[in-house]
Amino acid sequence: MTDAQSSQRLKFYQTGTHTVGNRLLDETRRTVQASINRSNAITSGHRACQGCGEALGARYVLDSAMRANDGQVVAVNATGCLEVFTTPYPETSWQIPWLHSLFGNTPAVATGVAAAYRVKGKDRVKVIAQGGDGGTTDIGFGCLSGMFERNDDVLYVCYDNEAYMNTGVQRSSATPPAARTATTPAVGDAPGNVFGTGKFVPLIAMAHNIPYVATASVADLHDLEAKVTKAMNIEGARYIHIMVPCPLGWGSAAQDTIRIARLAMECGLFPLFEAEHGMLTGAYKIRRKVPVEDYLRTQKRFAHLFRKDHEDTARIHQLQRMADFNIERFGLIEEGVEL
Repeated sequence: MTDAQSSQRLKFYQTGTHTVGNRLLDETRRTVQASINRSNAITSGHRACQGCGEALGARYVLDSAMRANDGQVVAVNATGCLEVFTTPYPETSWQIPWLHSLFGNTPAVATGVAAAYRVKGKDRVKVIAQGGDGGTTDIGFGCLSGMFERNDDVLYVCYDNEAYMNTGVQRSSATPPAARTATTPAVGDAPGNVFGTGKFVPLIAMAHNIPYVATASVADLHDLEAKVTKAMNIEGARYIHIMVPCPLGWGSAAQDTIRIARLAMECGLFPLFEAEHGMLTGAYKIRRKVPVEDYLRTQKRFAHLFRKDHEDTARIHQLQRMADFNIERFGLIEEGVEL
């Protein structure tokens, strides 16, 4: 027998993905998707774009919620990308009880569903409301504030892709400064979205003193799963705001969705934290701080900042100051750590 015949090629199993290698990890380090008993809230066949951060985020949110509450979950969904690509009439990718509401009344509809189950004596059923940044920070903002003020027993999840992607990439109040959209074109002396506008809803949710508020990202699915699980075991109004990059609207490569979301965390533009009853209780520490330029260069919506004939260093520095402020405000770096 020759050496070639007697040798065997080694197999290296990848971990941290949906592959079998994930099951080689300790159970505490596995994701929901690595379990043979995993839920399947959204099945195959939906029409999401390649690399869609929202599809990934929604799958993990609902699967985690199903596991945390023994499958007793109802979802109410605002109009938007998530609704459109999962339910092209007469088909659906949802494997759970799911309702489509209008663009702006999702929190109110979810409140009504929760009240109906309570009247029927089915308190075990938990209601999750879902919307994009348009339906959350803009059109549905009044209903959302009302849900918070009443402390209704609903978990509201915002999938933030920072614009109205479903209707043509128009600006929302979650669109970052300097970003190009269909309504903030890269023209004029200050191309892209203006500075000093918009809102950061997690802080507004904290101002309502509701039981639980958190931010999360598809760049860290373990953290996302843990926050959803925690929220499912709390009564009252809860809010989770998740960054979900959109390759189509951001002008990024489909395979870079997770990397871009991670860069947003590591530069400080998108802080991960938790709050209870209006008080900050924890923050996800940045392990390797990167300049905001590393994040901006991955997306064509910021390409005008890096023109060969004129790099817009002034506004890049403004975005860097925003990131540095977040790092200080939320304590995103351990004291004494050299960067």
